[in-house]
Amino acid sequence: MSDQLILELAPPAPPTLDNFVVGANAAAIAALRAAAQGAEGVVYLWGEPGCGKSHLLDATRRAAGERLLVLDDVDALDAAAQVRAFEAFNRARGESHPVVAAGSAPPAQLALREDLRTRLGSGLVFQVHPLSDDEKAAALRSQAASRGIALPDEVAAYLLRHLPRSLAMQLAVLDALDRYSLAQKRAVTLPLVREALAALGIR
Repeated sequence: MSDQLILELAPPAPPTLDNFVVGANAAAIAALRAAAQGAEGVVYLWGEPGCGKSHLLDATRRAAGERLLVLDDVDALDAAAQVRAFEAFNRARGESHPVVAAGSAPPAQLALREDLRTRLGSGLVFQVHPLSDDEKAAALRSQAASRGIALPDEVAAYLLRHLPRSLAMQLAVLDALDRYSLAQKRAVTLPLVREALAALGIR
């Protein structure tokens, strides 16, 4: 098998609540699990771009099916979309369906129509905290260990410096490194990682 095929990145696994690295977000995950199981109420997530809000909403939607209203990026809704979101919110609550939503700021700080902003803030509100570098490194080492790879600290640190912030992308690269190291019959060391990332076009 050619190095190109060995290093081809597989699509990231679909988002689930189980493959989200929890970090400091245990309370938010517990609330989303309850919503996915049909617990009535509103869960609102906010945080900086890349912290995992969309992953969590998509994962909750997948787990809940049709019993759930999901509103992502609510801070980007224009006037017409806000009307539709308001109507959908009222319909879902009237049918006792859970609502999960996310935006870049807490509900009180959103530039939305007052009735929608009030409804978004009427339930549980959580800030989604991004993983620290130490937590990301621990997640990478844990994933590597599950594949039988001993990931040295210097390799984990190098990957965190050179890969996109997305944990899904980091894990996809880890899978490619696993295949590459097996094909090369070499351990996952810093020289092998540099070689593999260069072949993937990651500098």
